[in-house]
Amino acid sequence: MTQKNIDGALFANMVLAGAHSLANNAEKIDALNVFPVPDGDTGTNMNLSITSGASEVKKANHESVAVVANAFAKGLLMGARGNSGVILSQLFRGFAKGLEGKTSLDIASFVTALDSGVNTAYKAVMKPVEGTILTVAKDTAAEAKSIAEEEQDIIAFMEQVVKAAKKSLKRTPELLPVLKEVGVVDSGGQGLVVIYEGFLAALKGEELPESSQDTMDLDDLVSAEHHKLAQDYMSTDEIEYGYCTEFMVRFEDDKLKDHPYDEETFREELSQHGDSLLVVSDDEIVKVHIHAEYPGDIFNLGQRFGSFINLKVENMREQHSNIVDQNEEKPKAKQPFGVVTVAMGDGLAELFKSLGATVVIQGGQTMNPSTQDLANAVDEANAENVIILPNNKNIVMAAEQAAELAEVNVAVVPTKTIPQGMSAMLTYNPEASLEDNKESMTDASQEVKTGQVTYAVRDTQIDGMTIENGHYMGLADGKIKVTNADQMTVIKELLTELINAEEDEIVTVIRGEETSDQEESEIIAFIEENFEDIEVEVHNGRQPIYSYIFSIE
Repeated sequence: MTQKNIDGALFANMVLAGAHSLANNAEKIDALNVFPVPDGDTGTNMNLSITSGASEVKKANHESVAVVANAFAKGLLMGARGNSGVILSQLFRGFAKGLEGKTSLDIASFVTALDSGVNTAYKAVMKPVEGTILTVAKDTAAEAKSIAEEEQDIIAFMEQVVKAAKKSLKRTPELLPVLKEVGVVDSGGQGLVVIYEGFLAALKGEELPESSQDTMDLDDLVSAEHHKLAQDYMSTDEIEYGYCTEFMVRFEDDKLKDHPYDEETFREELSQHGDSLLVVSDDEIVKVHIHAEYPGDIFNLGQRFGSFINLKVENMREQHSNIVDQNEEKPKAKQPFGVVTVAMGDGLAELFKSLGATVVIQGGQTMNPSTQDLANAVDEANAENVIILPNNKNIVMAAEQAAELAEVNVAVVPTKTIPQGMSAMLTYNPEASLEDNKESMTDASQEVKTGQVTYAVRDTQIDGMTIENGHYMGLADGKIKVTNADQMTVIKELLTELINAEEDEIVTVIRGEETSDQEESEIIAFIEENFEDIEVEVHNGRQPIYSYIFSIE
């Protein structure tokens, strides 16, 4: 029998199945990342984004497809992480606009919604790149129009839509040379395909494999009561462990070989670093909740067993102070200006605070804050005018979405690295206007060169370089320039690539976790011997992922 319509309840099931399908494939999508740097990236960001959308769908009334689509779009918008998550949120924001007032969904309205999604997403991206998720969405929507001319059964229609999406995905390496060089399809496009596959499975009444991420949820284990602070009986200074820290790690066999996982042993180890500890694990993942004083140390312990798929840190001292202030009914007047910036590592957070930042969100590579996280930080800044420094190219779009949602004046200075953010902060003037600050801080951020040292998480070939898993890499303004098994060799070659002895004056060295004073001395000696007029400054950023970050001005 021909099925022509989808009601609100069925569409809700399709959305949930799409989210489930993406969760099941997040790790495979991460593996498609072109650069071999150790980041969670596309699969993780899309998964966290769509999970937020699915949560809103679960809470929504399923009386119509319009209500369900709006709930999905709202959740995606607030939970969007990274560029892939933001683009996904815009696709379904437009999809929802195309279904306004619709009780049910037929083939014609499905085509309209897909087309509306593509238009909205392309408008949201300043410089759309073909060969990405945008291309897959556009090709699929165009093919859907042709399919609709011949097909009347909506299940058969969706089957052909999925085929069209896969066909477009297969073509992405022909449109984006870097994909062809590395031998992969676009990761964001792959994410969209598996979402559509989930839609089709629900439409056909098929079951997807159970996802471990649906079987356990820290929100079910840690009730809201657990986080209530006894503000009437304690002072903020009495909080021994100041950060509510949560994360989820997906186990990886290669890491488990070096660090076998045992739940009881891990729980005992974590207990030495804080309180209010919960550890739950199965064969695929471990979830942790702990109140700790040094979240970075906790993350390091967890990352030994696999890759992060969710992280969250909340400053309980700030929360407590806010609660006390609210209870005492002493509302704070908004300040004229505030700055929100993103950084990973306690040392970097302290550095940005010293430069005048109002709020520092713990985040960056592997830990992209969501639109909601950034919007909350804007509120926390408590200012009439707020500047956001993303300090990572994969956070800029989420920051811009947060700016659109804010009830105060917000400007995004599109910093893509920590050095760019630092340089921008040095020109920040709270006496100037928001527009003038944005212009001067943006200009300043472009005057600095960024060097980063990290390690490869997979074998690959890119830009004519052969990179081996575990080897160190030196990146100059985001582009891999050198790789070697010896870290100091990489550092010296990278600095030689970056420093122009005739033009540059200062090199700032930002040390990451597990770096040594001996390495620092060797780096300083190398710069002084080879670039005698260059001034050297050193800060201990204590950042993960990048053992050293260099700022050259």
